[in-house]
Amino acid sequence: MPNNYFQFKQFTVYQDACAMKVCTDACLFGSLIPHLPQKPLHVLDIGTGTGLLALMCAQQCPAATIDAVEIDMAAAKQASENFAASPWGDRLKVWHTPIQDFKPGKAYDMIISNPPFFENDLKSDDAKRNLALHSAALGIVNLLHYVDNLLDDVGNFCVLLPYHRTKYFADLALEKSLHLMQRVVVKQTPTHNYFRSILLFSRKRSVIIDKEVVIQDTERKYTDDFKALLKDFYLHL
Repeated sequence: MPNNYFQFKQFTVYQDACAMKVCTDACLFGSLIPHLPQKPLHVLDIGTGTGLLALMCAQQCPAATIDAVEIDMAAAKQASENFAASPWGDRLKVWHTPIQDFKPGKAYDMIISNPPFFENDLKSDDAKRNLALHSAALGIVNLLHYVDNLLDDVGNFCVLLPYHRTKYFADLALEKSLHLMQRVVVKQTPTHNYFRSILLFSRKRSVIIDKEVVIQDTERKYTDDFKALLKDFYLHL
């Protein structure tokens, strides 16, 4: 039985009301979000779930205000509670709404998403988990449409994907003139295949930077690269 919370160095994420729990690849994604030449000031988190990514962004970007959109009522309530209990509650806000109905009246210089689309993959019997993992409520094309509408002219979009979706997603993003500028591929150990991609897009075309992160070494210990990224978050690093 998983814990109903995950304790980080500076904040706690309660997760009993959320279908998707805190996981290693999401934490890795959160640690990479603000690694840009200029840290963002206005951030939108699409499908925030527990609020993990928004909280990690708030910790690393002290000037940023962050709006978090969540379609599930219980998850939105829990994310709001996690935000309020954090040191950055005044800079974090949850909107319980589908992104399709979200009307913020402003553009963002960073949009982040760990999106709900393992399209055509095997579904579970848990309806809430299906909503969190699959594209019943939000598909790739819809996501990119709203990112395009809400991202400002110099903004960046960052997304966590199953590795096998990488090229498909990048091709669709290009149709919205969102250009891939950084691709981080993730594997569990040196002997495993890649299982996640972290993609960073910009409205400006640039040379694509490719990076690799291996989470554990052959002895199942965290690698130096992983520890460097998560040392400000994980309690025992």
